[in-house]
Amino acid sequence: MRGDRLITVREVSKSFSNQRVLNKTSLTCQKGEILGLLGPNGAGKTTLIRVLNGVILPDSGEISINGYDPVIDGHEIRKVTGIVTESAGLYHQMNAVENLAFFADIYGVKNKSRIYDLLRQFGLDDHKSKPIGTYSTGMKKRLALAKALLHEPSILYLDEPTNGLDPDGISMVLSYLKEYNYQNGTTVLICSHVLHQLENVCSSFAFLDNGHIIDSGSLLQLQEKYSTHIKLNIHTNMKIENGNVSGFPCEQLENNHIRVTVNHKDEISPLLKNILLEHWIHSVAIEEQDLESIYFMIRSRNNE
Repeated sequence: MRGDRLITVREVSKSFSNQRVLNKTSLTCQKGEILGLLGPNGAGKTTLIRVLNGVILPDSGEISINGYDPVIDGHEIRKVTGIVTESAGLYHQMNAVENLAFFADIYGVKNKSRIYDLLRQFGLDDHKSKPIGTYSTGMKKRLALAKALLHEPSILYLDEPTNGLDPDGISMVLSYLKEYNYQNGTTVLICSHVLHQLENVCSSFAFLDNGHIIDSGSLLQLQEKYSTHIKLNIHTNMKIENGNVSGFPCEQLENNHIRVTVNHKDEISPLLKNILLEHWIHSVAIEEQDLESIYFMIRSRNNE
């Protein structure tokens, strides 16, 4: 996390045809941060992005984007933001170079070599002369991301950026985003419902459910808040007889695995040292500490 707040959302609500999509939503995002906005389909993620970019207006609440208000400063905000939505916003009868050249003129990009640099970075150089209508979904998504980065925005909004990509494409896009953020300090807000893809990309997360942010924080902060115990899956030749190891509850699993439950991470090393005095350990994995597990804990507690 790098600096001061760049995005502040306070008590924002938005309805369509009497259906409340955003319900007093509050959110902050720091400058230089990669924030994962997570939630199920229909949670309000896309609507929030459109409100932040000044494309639609909120019914109530306050928003500040680097000191600008999207309600009255939408044009200024869009000068410094890039956005990738599920509809790529490309002209299918034009090729990749023509598309990027068209948007470069709109964004006022003077250095046209950036078009070819981006095409190379996203693996589209060999397809630059083909009409976009012949592109696969994944190729269109990569070109849409290149389009969003043409004017080197200080804020990047990505709405389901990996939809339609194969595993190699997902890895390439997410790795590039992380490196781009590191090199340029660009603030990135990623909307997604595919949690495992973002666990090692985002510096913090906000969970949106029924139009409301139900919790937020870094993965470590959320783990400490929601995981009251730590479950260790240990591959070892140790056999459990009395249901505990070194005073911790334990159960025997199949294929030389045991599950030990400890109260705090500081207890892990002493436990493993005790086991190693008489047994071998092949591997240790912490269970139910990943982003997806934390997400379901948050939703479960919120619905109590």
